[in-house]
Amino acid sequence: MTPKEIIEKAKKELSDLTGFRSPGAIGIKKEDTGWLVTIEVIEKDSIPSAMDILGTYEVHINETGKMLSYERKSLRKRSDTAS
Repeated sequence: MTPKEIIEKAKKELSDLTGFRSPGAIGIKKEDTGWLVTIEVIEKDSIPSAMDILGTYEVHINETGKMLSYERKSLRKRSDTAS
């Protein structure tokens, strides 16, 4: 599988499992057992949108495209910037 296919698979699997919308890949890394894809999703919509709650997840995908695990690594408001 290509990195693009891995990213699309990880986004779909995470969205299907959690119900969160608008997944966006923010990183991908090759590992010994497959791929680690970092994805950001909107966990809670707010008004104004700057107050949306975004979750960052790590999704582990094996060489054949099967999801092995996922874990939320952080939460932040959309308006918060990383340091």
